[in-house]
Amino acid sequence: MTTSYVIDAVRTPRGRGKAGKGALSGLHPQELLAQVLKTLQGRQGFDAREVDDVMAGCVSQIGEQGANLARNAVLAAGWPNEVPGVSLNRFCASGMQAVHFGAMAVGSGAMDLVIAGGVESMSRVPMGSDGGGQDGNNTHLRERVFQVPQGISADLIATLEGFSREELDALALRSQRNAARAIEEGRFAKSLFPVKDPHTGAMVLARDEFPRPDTTAEGLAALKPAFTALGETAAWPKGQTLDQIALAAYPRAKTIQHLHTAGNSSGIVDGAAGVLLASERYVREKGLKPRARIRAMTTLGTEPVLMLTAPAPASQKVLRLAGMKASDIDLWEINEAFAGVVLQTTRALGIDPDRVNVNGGSIALGHPLGATGAMLLGTALDELERTGKQTALITLCVSGGQGIATVLERL
Repeated sequence: MTTSYVIDAVRTPRGRGKAGKGALSGLHPQELLAQVLKTLQGRQGFDAREVDDVMAGCVSQIGEQGANLARNAVLAAGWPNEVPGVSLNRFCASGMQAVHFGAMAVGSGAMDLVIAGGVESMSRVPMGSDGGGQDGNNTHLRERVFQVPQGISADLIATLEGFSREELDALALRSQRNAARAIEEGRFAKSLFPVKDPHTGAMVLARDEFPRPDTTAEGLAALKPAFTALGETAAWPKGQTLDQIALAAYPRAKTIQHLHTAGNSSGIVDGAAGVLLASERYVREKGLKPRARIRAMTTLGTEPVLMLTAPAPASQKVLRLAGMKASDIDLWEINEAFAGVVLQTTRALGIDPDRVNVNGGSIALGHPLGATGAMLLGTALDELERTGKQTALITLCVSGGQGIATVLERL
């Protein structure tokens, strides 16, 4: 493998993911990704015919997000027919997995120029629209392992780790404050581009729509747990509730404390992002100045009931591949799927919390499933450049018991 270079990274603002209410809800997801492609081309000036592939993560690949969204986004962008596209799904890590596949392609010499990222319109194609749940409704698989919803897993993690509601809410409040500061200081400006109506050219959304800068500790404390009723009353195989199924796998918890709320869990939003990756050969021939390189990347599987604890071992694995220690990393982006996930990962790795999600995370900004991983990479790169720091580690938990991690090195 040779070096995989990051030439650029861009993203849309995140729009509220409520049908007919968020600013981006009127745009087809293909159009969101198409604007990512055109923005990268406009910034870097490459010939679209030189793009070997467009790789896009998307979780709910049905309806408007079905039919190979990536290829249709290429066509919607008006790019040449020669440019291919492929869509992929590794749940919440889909956008980052696309980056990994792109980095593998250019690093191996098989390709020279790849755009990798993702898109999710959670207002137009809500979570669960494909009807497959987490296990594809396979009754035989459920006899071996029953995968409870992520919210139940998050509450189980908080219970086993002994996290209090106050600790979870404190992380959520920090996310909101960090995001508000980042927006006020223009820290997202380098990667963020305004979304326009593809028909009229009118401005649709120029800044993140989801953050709530007026959030208070008192307001967070007043929110009701989001998964209590689901865990305690929903009857599943053999008449067991979801809580009972989770506790059968982890009896030491004795009972599940339902502590995650809408305020300390990730927000439902629409958005798209892309990362322009190039090979050593392409960089040399075109005289490009890369912004960063992918120093190491990995994925990892863990136990599928607890499910959301993989960021820590995935980070340890990618650090070994990079020849580094956790203390060597300047900035961490740990996806805020749930507050308990970030707290558990930070504790397990012994990370200084001041290095984690310094510009807020998915609790404040929202989590457009298929796009988030690519968005986090761009956010990390911008912050490395702003502060003059060198390395960032980006990691996400994944439904079904998986994790993904990337070490990014600024050049």
